[in-house]
Amino acid sequence: MISQETVNKIFDTVDIVDVVSDFVTLKKSGANYKGLSPFTNEKTPSFMVSPSKGIFKDFSSGKGGNAVGFLMEHEKLSYPEALQYLARKYNIDIEETELTPEEIQQRNERESLLAVTQYAAKFFKQQLSTSEGKAVGFSYLRQRGFREDIIEKFLIGYSPEDRKALTNSAVKAGYKKEFLVKTGLTIQKEDYEFDRFAGRIIFPIHGISGNVIGFGGRTLKSDKNTAKYLNSPESDIYHKSRVLYGLFQAKKSIVNHNRCFLVEGYTDVIALHQAGIENVVSSSGTALTSEQIRLIKRFSENITVLYDGDEAGLKASFRGIDMILEEGLNVKVLLFPEGEDPDSFSQDKSATEFTEYINENEQDFITFKTRVLIADTKDDPIKRANMITDIVRSVAVIPDGIKRSVYLKECSLLLDVEERVLYTEVNKIRQKRREQAWKKERTSTPDQLEVPRQPTVPSFVKNVYSEIEEREIIYFLLKFGNRALKISGEENADINVAQYIIREIQNDDLQFTNLVYKQVFEDVKAMIESGKEITERVFTFHDNKEVQDLAVDIVTSKYELSKVWKRKESYIELPGENLGVEVPKALLLYKLRVVGMALEELRKQIGEAEKKKEDDRVMELMLRLRDLEAAKNELSTVIGERIILN
Repeated sequence: MISQETVNKIFDTVDIVDVVSDFVTLKKSGANYKGLSPFTNEKTPSFMVSPSKGIFKDFSSGKGGNAVGFLMEHEKLSYPEALQYLARKYNIDIEETELTPEEIQQRNERESLLAVTQYAAKFFKQQLSTSEGKAVGFSYLRQRGFREDIIEKFLIGYSPEDRKALTNSAVKAGYKKEFLVKTGLTIQKEDYEFDRFAGRIIFPIHGISGNVIGFGGRTLKSDKNTAKYLNSPESDIYHKSRVLYGLFQAKKSIVNHNRCFLVEGYTDVIALHQAGIENVVSSSGTALTSEQIRLIKRFSENITVLYDGDEAGLKASFRGIDMILEEGLNVKVLLFPEGEDPDSFSQDKSATEFTEYINENEQDFITFKTRVLIADTKDDPIKRANMITDIVRSVAVIPDGIKRSVYLKECSLLLDVEERVLYTEVNKIRQKRREQAWKKERTSTPDQLEVPRQPTVPSFVKNVYSEIEEREIIYFLLKFGNRALKISGEENADINVAQYIIREIQNDDLQFTNLVYKQVFEDVKAMIESGKEITERVFTFHDNKEVQDLAVDIVTSKYELSKVWKRKESYIELPGENLGVEVPKALLLYKLRVVGMALEELRKQIGEAEKKKEDDRVMELMLRLRDLEAAKNELSTVIGERIILN
């Protein structure tokens, strides 16, 4: 973890004009600088950088923040990655907080693995210039039509036929054999070792920050017993399910075009780059994973999947499309003419021609899937019914209700089935999924159940009215305050409901706006501080009549239907049956409500300040807006990951 001292040094050193100028052409405008927005396609400059305040404001997109925020937004870096970028740029040594011996060993090992892969990438690239490399590797690449600038861009190389060439070279250069083995570059047997990629064209695989983390190797032999492509095995730095080939080279273009092309192999990516299409990535011949889809989502929510003309493998690809839909992305599909793939099809077309072809021929997944499946049904009603069910299952995974509705209308027309029937089927599927998830959640034992981490709310959020959510929390305080919770990962893991709620509310310095609820909260807090047990009688006989009425209402209710534990009409979970989920969820929803209302108010203030042309005020409010939106996203993520919402 980067130490606070280092973070402060980075912020003290950074020149935001210098940082932004690496990506945007800026011109002096009074005390500030202006340029065209890097986030929109505007023609009149509305992107402003204030060197004195160290912040930027993009009036066309509404984005704003400091240098770190700019890199996170523009380069899609995480917070630590943005800090590391700036540290490298300004030659600042990164000091980290004290690490355990295990953490130090892990970090050192990771650095050693990255050093080995970096050396190997250079070695393979140099081999293209040798007599063997020119005769075998380079001639193959030229035969495929790859230009030298493209070969250089992707660091394509060659591994000699000598089965110990890389291993011997790396060891001679001072790299430990154990790290060559751990990265999979060297295969170790009992009494000998050899290079994994000997005699192959090498495609280095980059991580999102540009480090070489693995390799793909293509054989040039026609031996049927030799795998055509060979990839690096899993290691501490390379996890194939979390990597997309070409993403490092494509990420800026994906953001600029707000669209990502997904292809199958290495050469498809390279060929499209050569044709001028740079917003393209590949899953490297492996089945698409949720982690890979989420990687794309960091840069764009629009994916076009490009398939070659082989329909035999199309049905197997439907699962990948369903996964893209389930992650909430917009997916279209393009099928090239028979015998063509992205590589061959792009060779005689310019970037404009290729893009125009895609725009004219891509289909939404419903049209595509129906066309592929309908040929198998012919006049068989059973097969047709199964096909419709298959398509409806795809629609059912879409999280957005409006999108589901639009697709169901299209399904109704394409399949000649009543829209009402399709809605019913989708609801059944979604209901079943919810029940399965709920049952799985209910069967968790206390020792297995992890109370979700509670994200914090920015300190400037005060006194936001949230009647319903406040009552939910008071309900748990009075009804279940003495009940124990088990929180994993904490030294003092045993805590009761009331202690947990009070701790979380105080950590965020939040206050109830309903005076009756506030009174109850303060009384419970005082009872805990004095070591007293929370009893219903204290509140049912309270000297405040409104507190009495509230307490009586709560303690005498058999159950309440609320957003915390209410299920669909088929069944209801009684409150108190799963406090490890219910209590954290009540707090998360309360915080989300508070942040949401604070965002509404802040946007109004920004609008008023913009009308008055109060640039400094706008900048100040935009920084708050960024913090609030980050808090909202974090809260939503925790709710979505840990809690099942209706």
